[in-house]
Amino acid sequence: QVQLVESGGGLVQAGGSLRLSCAASGRPFVNYAMGWFRQAPGRKERDFVAAISVSGGNTQYADSVKGRFTIPRDNAKNTVYLQMNSLKPEDTAVYYCAANLVTLVTRSQLYDYWGQGTQVTVSS
Repeated sequence: QVQLVESGGGLVQAGGSLRLSCAASGRPFVNYAMGWFRQAPGRKERDFVAAISVSGGNTQYADSVKGRFTIPRDNAKNTVYLQMNSLKPEDTAVYYCAANLVTLVTRSQLYDYWGQGTQVTVSS
């Protein structure tokens, strides 16, 4: 089992920045590719935001966040981050981190473990 705990959400004005953290415990963090997803108000699905490979050498981003968000990871701290800059009201959502054994993937159905989510609200 892998336990994931997100933190860092909150209320921010449009154009501002937030950094989300996802701390992992349980099985070795270095074995897992990590992803961030978000669920906007009124949506049933969790949308892909960003993902990073086990080594950190490969990343992928949703088109809507490219150039604004980054997903660094610190394997020594068992933590993955989501640095969000130039935030927009449409970024308002509950943000979830997820872990996938070995492979960088963008489909939520392929992730093995999920955190409880953290709310991000961007005011206009």
